[in-house]
Amino acid sequence: MILPGDADAPASSPGLVSAQVQAEWVDLLGELEAVKNAVTATQARLSVALDEATRADEARQSIRAERQGRGVPNQVGAALRVSPHAGAGFVSTSRVWVTQMPHTFAALQTGVLSAWRATLLVRETSHLSLEHRALIDDEICGPTHLAELERLGTRRLIARIKELAAKLDVHACVKRNARAVSERRVSVRPAPDLMVYLTALVPMAQGVQAYAQLKATAENAKATGDERGVGQIMADTLVERATGREPGHADDVPVTINLLVSDETLLADGNQPAVVVEGTPAGAGVVPAPVARHLAAHAIDTDTAWLRSIYVNTRGRLLATTSTSRFHPQGLAALLRAREQGICATTWCDAPIRHTDHITPHAEGGPTSLDNGQGLCARCNHAKQAPGWSQKTTQLDGLHAVETVTPTGHTYVSVAPTPPAPAWTPAVGMTGPAPDRTPRSRYSIGCHTTPAHGAIAYRPSPPPRQPSPAQQQRHRPAGRAAGRVPVRSRRPDLYWTHTT
Repeated sequence: MILPGDADAPASSPGLVSAQVQAEWVDLLGELEAVKNAVTATQARLSVALDEATRADEARQSIRAERQGRGVPNQVGAALRVSPHAGAGFVSTSRVWVTQMPHTFAALQTGVLSAWRATLLVRETSHLSLEHRALIDDEICGPTHLAELERLGTRRLIARIKELAAKLDVHACVKRNARAVSERRVSVRPAPDLMVYLTALVPMAQGVQAYAQLKATAENAKATGDERGVGQIMADTLVERATGREPGHADDVPVTINLLVSDETLLADGNQPAVVVEGTPAGAGVVPAPVARHLAAHAIDTDTAWLRSIYVNTRGRLLATTSTSRFHPQGLAALLRAREQGICATTWCDAPIRHTDHITPHAEGGPTSLDNGQGLCARCNHAKQAPGWSQKTTQLDGLHAVETVTPTGHTYVSVAPTPPAPAWTPAVGMTGPAPDRTPRSRYSIGCHTTPAHGAIAYRPSPPPRQPSPAQQQRHRPAGRAAGRVPVRSRRPDLYWTHTT
């Protein structure tokens, strides 16, 4: 068979490929899909076996039942190159396939059923008893129904499952709907280009009504000559009504912005991008240098910006900061989040940081320091406490890294992302900094700002004059010991003068 890219494949027009070869390609696509489904079934069987073996081992170690096997999702996720959350979902679904739905699992093994459609069978029967779930498994995926299953589209498959479930146990279906209503919520997750998905999970009647109202408002605005698109008007109206703003003022909502940005980008014309450090559920994202400067200018114009220097060595690694406390202080925890750019340090995990963790546990003498700290999500922090897990700090190309060894002996290394850092460019006649001696400063910027202002130009201005020792002595608070050396006032990191 001639495959695209082979040496014998026609190099000119795709039309030179014969119909027979194209038909062979289609056949191969189908065969590969069946193989992929069979591989998924094998992975499912292995995941269940690993989970059962791990739980048995931990039961022999007298570990409480609710703590048994909690490290398995992380191992499965790392092996599949997915997040621990996705690994946990795969283990849970696989257990149902292997132990409760044999016909579904057999259809997956033979390639008749895709992994996604097999997952839908598990999801749509989760509220039923084992007996009723087995009946639906046989009715849809039994040997006599495989030909019909191949002809069913995904939406029709879901409808068929729901129809059978309602006939078998209507009370369970009603309870499931009631539980779904109790789980209504609003969530936010990052989207490309500094956007977010603001999602509301609400009952169908309420959701349709809200959408219809927003749609009608947008169409009325368009009828009066509004130049925005219908979708833009609907989005702006949603924000205005949720925040209590007047129409047309959706952008006036103050927001907190946390940036990790190089000094060259912030203060000069550097073109290195900045990073929005995760400080809210919105997540983190990379922004171009002009956008970072624009955000900083807005914040300073409203007099709500704070800037704190974070020093890095010549390779872009944050300098260590230590603490004697058991838990990471707020400032140190902020540095850990900044170093990880708001995302869990575990390999393949994309969850936001929820815990600041000691790599070498505090109980084993691990210090509360930047080098021995990492930001993790709750699942990853709990998983590493299971028996057989170990971690240690290391370096990779000068960057902070963590080496994790799982109970099966597999090793994974997670490396902190490189912070924004332009190359060192010494002035004429000057040499670069000595290795690990002269740090470059990076600024973590937090501000409350509204983007209603236009572009504002700023320039550094001279620092204010420091008070003399006599003035400091005169304004010293009462109760200070006589003769103590006055403490200098702390200078702010930057001074700005408005130039427009």
